[in-house]
Amino acid sequence: MVTSGIEKKFSKELINWYLRNKRELPWRETVDPYPIWLSEIILQQTRVQQGLPYYFSFLKHFPTVNDLANASEKQILSLWQGLGYYSRARNLHKTAQLVVSDYAGSFPDTYINLLKLKGVGPYTAAAIASFAFKEQVAVVDGNVYRVLTRIFGIYEDITLNTTKKVIAELAQKLVPQKLPDIYNQAIMEFGAMHCTPANPNCSTCPFARSCVANAAGDQKILPIKTKAKAKQERFFNYFMVRCGDEVLMKERGSNDIWQGLFEFLLFETKKKTSFSGILKIVPLIPEKNIQAEYGPYKHILSHQILHATFYSVEVTKKQFAAIKKEYALEEVNIREITATPKPVLITKYLKAHKF
Repeated sequence: MVTSGIEKKFSKELINWYLRNKRELPWRETVDPYPIWLSEIILQQTRVQQGLPYYFSFLKHFPTVNDLANASEKQILSLWQGLGYYSRARNLHKTAQLVVSDYAGSFPDTYINLLKLKGVGPYTAAAIASFAFKEQVAVVDGNVYRVLTRIFGIYEDITLNTTKKVIAELAQKLVPQKLPDIYNQAIMEFGAMHCTPANPNCSTCPFARSCVANAAGDQKILPIKTKAKAKQERFFNYFMVRCGDEVLMKERGSNDIWQGLFEFLLFETKKKTSFSGILKIVPLIPEKNIQAEYGPYKHILSHQILHATFYSVEVTKKQFAAIKKEYALEEVNIREITATPKPVLITKYLKAHKF
């Protein structure tokens, strides 16, 4: 790793770049830890433009941490639909309740104490501590990894704990005593807007002359990261069983990525299964009752690729009751289905067919 004299001027030049180029984002206009925390949780694994509507929606429905703490999990999951990683939403709720019950409605004001909150890891704690309370602590996310490995020439695998420690120490060393909040916003913005993964704008970069990656032509290989394992493919066969205005659904259980969300009657198969093959595993649903087949819909998660096929089924009251009992399902009125928290796959299907 080459550090040279760039360390001395790094924070100043980065802040100057930020003040000229920053995006105007609502959570940057406040030092209130509640909206800052809310934005950080929403933006985990989420692009800013995708997260913005959710940020505004949550603040509209829950203006304070007390409002969020007093909401039901169903309300929160319903607003969260489409963002994925639903454990974030559940942790959001638990943290709000903890802040109200254990901290009298005020967020802890130090990095160390923020780490005690549910779903708040080192990055989020550092972001809140620096943005809201101006604590001199470094934020380290994917953007920061990319900027530091390229500029300072860190060629070790960033998935290794030893490399993470090196980067964390360097990141902390670079945070200025004055304006740590602005600096942290600056380095993340620089990674997101300028030192991008595929096409970094090296020609107008303030660090072009001192950047190790630029000098060596290694922008495309840094940061070095072990290739992820191939994603598991799963095949879902959903049956939207309906009788009049009532539809059968089931809430996903605990220890599930979709815990608390509702879905239709589901049969998972190891591979794509033919219509005749599907009929063999759902004996309570006669073929004549299946009105239509839709899909497959494809949905990509961090470690899985889901392929979902939907079958629209209209049954009699007697059949409806039998299927409900056999598979421990719940009745949901078709007019309430939009507000019912559900996986994005279900939402895509319902929107496509105007439910």
